[in-house]
Amino acid sequence: MAKPGFLVVISGPSGGGKGTVMRRVREMMPEIALSVSATTRPPREGEEDGREYYFMDRDAFEEMVAREEMLEYTCYCGNYYGTPKREARRILESGKNLILEIEVEGNAQIKRLYPDAVSIMLMPPTIEEMRQRLLGRGTESLETVEKRLARAREEIRLAPGYDYIVVNRRDEIEACARHICEIIRAESARACRMTDEIEAFFI
Repeated sequence: MAKPGFLVVISGPSGGGKGTVMRRVREMMPEIALSVSATTRPPREGEEDGREYYFMDRDAFEEMVAREEMLEYTCYCGNYYGTPKREARRILESGKNLILEIEVEGNAQIKRLYPDAVSIMLMPPTIEEMRQRLLGRGTESLETVEKRLARAREEIRLAPGYDYIVVNRRDEIEACARHICEIIRAESARACRMTDEIEAFFI
């Protein structure tokens, strides 16, 4: 039976560059699995169901919550986001480590279920940089951008509850992704995760 994998939680305020950084992390560490989250928000241009998210209607999402089928979930800017339990368990039980790219509120929920999960908050360097990134998307109104900035300030107050903070500076995607990969590799070598290797000497 494969040794179970461990969870890596990546979250942070909107505009922190999570999607871009995560794509590069997956290229650097193809052996790590990425769970696809579910959401009730409409897909953006170029997004596909089952790739970026499972796009669901509100009733279907709330039914999953009622049946306790979500590992974590939150309501952000009027839309639900969450991680289906079934997929996460399947990946971890296969022995693979699993990255969850989730909203900040979900970190505490994950830590309650998986105390050994490794949590990383990905942050932009300044609030002004975050504003420019959100405006640069061209997908949201100015009012929505301002709501996201207000929410970001609330989320960053929760940063001390994370294991690691990684700052995604402008034009440093490569360095940021490499930093996250280094954290994951170091966590893989923790003594509590190397029990099989230790016990092999006494068989």
